[in-house]
Amino acid sequence: MGKQRREPKFGIPDEENPEWTTEDFRLARPVKQAMPELIEAAKRARGRPRLASPKQHVSLRLDPMVLAGFKAMGPGWQKQINDTLARALARARKQKPVRATRLKRAA
Repeated sequence: MGKQRREPKFGIPDEENPEWTTEDFRLARPVKQAMPELIEAAKRARGRPRLASPKQHVSLRLDPMVLAGFKAMGPGWQKQINDTLARALARARKQKPVRATRLKRAA
């Protein structure tokens, strides 16, 4: 027993995607019930896992000579700046301990 389909109110009839009947709506189920694997796949994180302490984006003004020198090192020059600053901070901490209150204000 074939379902009777109505002609669409607007546009050209589409045999592959006909208008829904009242019976179609009655039989419809939420996608969560019909395709639970699709919902689970959508929930999974994509891309790289989140870092525990991700780097922060900042705007920093540097002397042209300093910037040109780091860029001349080629790809990864921003990481080189980060590494250089981290080493300088480690040296400064060895020489003179930084008080915790000063670090909190800087953040």
